[in-house]
Amino acid sequence: MIVRGGDRVLVQGITGRQGTYWTERMQAYGTRVVAGVNPKKAGTRHCGVPVFATAGEAMREAGFDLSVLFIPPLGAKAAAQDAIEAGCARLVVLTEHIPVQDVMEMLAMARANGAAVVGPNTAGLVTPGACFVGFMPAFEADVFRPGRVGVISRSGSLGTLVCLNLVQAGFGQSAFIGIGGDPIVGTTTRDALEALDADARTDAVVVVGEIGGTMEEDAAAYTLEMTKPVVAFIAGSASPPGKKMGHAGAIVMGDRGTYASKRTALEAAGVEVLDTPSEVGRALQARLG
Repeated sequence: MIVRGGDRVLVQGITGRQGTYWTERMQAYGTRVVAGVNPKKAGTRHCGVPVFATAGEAMREAGFDLSVLFIPPLGAKAAAQDAIEAGCARLVVLTEHIPVQDVMEMLAMARANGAAVVGPNTAGLVTPGACFVGFMPAFEADVFRPGRVGVISRSGSLGTLVCLNLVQAGFGQSAFIGIGGDPIVGTTTRDALEALDADARTDAVVVVGEIGGTMEEDAAAYTLEMTKPVVAFIAGSASPPGKKMGHAGAIVMGDRGTYASKRTALEAAGVEVLDTPSEVGRALQARLG
């Protein structure tokens, strides 16, 4: 889940407008992009790397550790399957609005092949000062800088805001993990917490959640086992029940997944839940000094 500077990255959909733009930004930041995929452009070079017809060919010819998808919703399942069958260990699915049945099949394929999926509808992964995968503004020094606070977020924009507030408070980030805002995602809040808990470069964790689903409640139980301090911000405190707010997964049905249920579960586990993202610096200073 945590991307490292030595990771070899494949970009599926590299020749598209967004694929090109963000590949160039990733390369400029230090991300080791080794190849791209576009069946119509196979045999050419783009952004200075070879383009292959399939991820399988890219694995045989160039080798890669992680693949990032700049692929339209209806093509995402096939692209994910291509990468997984090629032996990809980690898959970052940026695409939003993938049909739910396709997402379920993608995640089942990943589990069967021992691959980890971040997303769908993720903003990506960042290791400040080293590399990033996706479309987070890692290159903005007032938002991301190397440090020892891990950030987990369902929202790219809120995650960016929290990272900005961290830097303004004098902190930096060890890693940013955008898990995505869809109802079904491959990497959960708890999965990301476990990764940061095991990361020697991380001293504390900030969780950026939102209404809908039970990921934050499920993660709360794990925080009881952690020695690293955790603080959280949950978006959607004023949202009405039954109305989708922003992300497809941000909808409350029944008693679980509400702002109140998430806050109660986290606070019962000893996690400080912030009223606004601007409080993150103060909360961490109280715990880390």
